[in-house]
Amino acid sequence: MSRRLAAVAVAACIAAEGVWLALLAARHEPLDLRIYSWGGHAVRHDAALYQLRAFGHWFTYPPFAAVSFIPVAALPSRVAQVLWLLASLAALGYLCRALLQLARLTASWSAVATAMAATLALEPVRHTFALGQVNLLLMALVVWDVRRTAAGKPAGVGVGIATAVKLTPAVFIVVLVASRRWRSAAIAVATFLTATAVGWLVAPAASSRYWLHLFFDTGRVGAPYISNQSPYGAAARLLGGVGHVGGWWTVVAAVFAAVGVATAAVFARRDDWLAAIAATGITSLLVSPISWTHHWVWAVPALLVLIRSGGRGERTGAAVGYLLFVVGPMWFTPHHGGPSEYGFHGVVSLVANSYLVAALALLAYLARGAMHARSDGGPASATGAGRSRLVGSGAECAVPM
Repeated sequence: MSRRLAAVAVAACIAAEGVWLALLAARHEPLDLRIYSWGGHAVRHDAALYQLRAFGHWFTYPPFAAVSFIPVAALPSRVAQVLWLLASLAALGYLCRALLQLARLTASWSAVATAMAATLALEPVRHTFALGQVNLLLMALVVWDVRRTAAGKPAGVGVGIATAVKLTPAVFIVVLVASRRWRSAAIAVATFLTATAVGWLVAPAASSRYWLHLFFDTGRVGAPYISNQSPYGAAARLLGGVGHVGGWWTVVAAVFAAVGVATAAVFARRDDWLAAIAATGITSLLVSPISWTHHWVWAVPALLVLIRSGGRGERTGAAVGYLLFVVGPMWFTPHHGGPSEYGFHGVVSLVANSYLVAALALLAYLARGAMHARSDGGPASATGAGRSRLVGSGAECAVPM
């Protein structure tokens, strides 16, 4: 009976999310996709890419990203919107299947459908679809590449392209180096440089402006806004604006990078690529000065690591983390921007930075597992040992603990 009720609940959830996606395609105009399309037009006029605003916002991605959006700009807006939504949905399906396989869980069609339904409920994923963001497509490129690396196949193209589009996936290149996947790291660097060169050839003036002047500029995006759940964004809010965040921030970012990369490298060397992906994704969110809530799709593999571990504490943490990322608590605190939201306000400030708090806890858990793995030479606690049962979609799945 419980399995039937679970199946009915999953079916109802899928139906409701299907209606929501259909309404998005029919009635909603995603802001970020419109900016992408604008960038695809503007890059052909070179310098205009970073000199003009689009729909009240600056184009902030590297020039190669704008070049890659040229096909989007060539399509009628409604056609581009529907195709983009379908591509993001396909990427989500691939990610759910790939991550379940990396977790050594059953990846049947029913299990993948259940995972997609659960993942679509997460605020970062909902937000990605609502904005027409590129997050899921880039994540799929990275995970595809990591799986090829894990299988000993030539890899690096996906990570290189993702880095050329949005920079933060560069942390995965560092992890490839730290885990001694030299060939994959070299291919990723070569791909990134080639893609960047393409952007420079198409738009030399825009490329010069971006790489020489705008690369580190956070003033165009409103770093203190509540959606920015990075440590830099939290510091800007707590200290009263970006002007009060000093040069010490680079030291903080370097510490997060060192811990995260070292943790991911330990898991990668032991072929626990799910934990390696989780640690690297979280690290990319912590070191970037801008980590909007829709960037936090990297919470998905981290939650799956907790589920897979099988311990009562881990599964409790996974349940709490899942609810947190479904609700998006920061949106229930003052979030319209401005000095009235600056400073520390006790519990309210903790809630306002809840994704950051969760990321720190997840990284600490993964780092602890990596330390145990290095000390005893066995599998990290994030990978676990033994077997347990996970019930989902009416099927029992073997879970390594």
